[in-house]
Amino acid sequence: METSLKETLSEEERNILLSVAREAITAAVARRSLPALQIEKQPQILQADGATFITLTKNGHLRGCIGTMEPYQPLIADVQEHAVAAALSDYRFPKVTQDELGQIRIEISRLTPLKRLPYKETEELVKALRIGVDGVLIRNEGRQATFLPQVWEQLPQPDQFLSQLCLKMGAPADLWKTKPMEVFTYQVEKFKEE
Repeated sequence: METSLKETLSEEERNILLSVAREAITAAVARRSLPALQIEKQPQILQADGATFITLTKNGHLRGCIGTMEPYQPLIADVQEHAVAAALSDYRFPKVTQDELGQIRIEISRLTPLKRLPYKETEELVKALRIGVDGVLIRNEGRQATFLPQVWEQLPQPDQFLSQLCLKMGAPADLWKTKPMEVFTYQVEKFKEE
């Protein structure tokens, strides 16, 4: 059963969101106020609550990635907030600098709702995952970690994917083999700057 977004974004709506992300990062890096969004003047789909991840790359390498799993604010505001967070608050990387702005590329992933993936045996879990399609969120004892579907490009084997996800959560790599965890899947509508 595929969970999907009710409607996909038009080219114009995608361009609005990419512009909002770019302007937010540019302002935040320069320590200026973020541009006003005028949410009520935006297309209806951008006013509706949405969950996004913003991925920044530089020369094809990850430079920051932050987002949310659950929608709690208008889609356009979510993009603005997480664009700034990806540039300035991803603990894995130094803050984006003004000198880098021209080399940074922005990708937006709009998430479908989470769907719990029940399983009894690890083989059942591995078979249920759709490589390249499903983003995966794991939870265990108050900790959680996620990989967007795009991560399958670097980790195409489900066992390797799940092991790296456990490490990202701060757990042993084989935790998924030794203990049942809460596992959720989701899909994304992704688009990026040229």
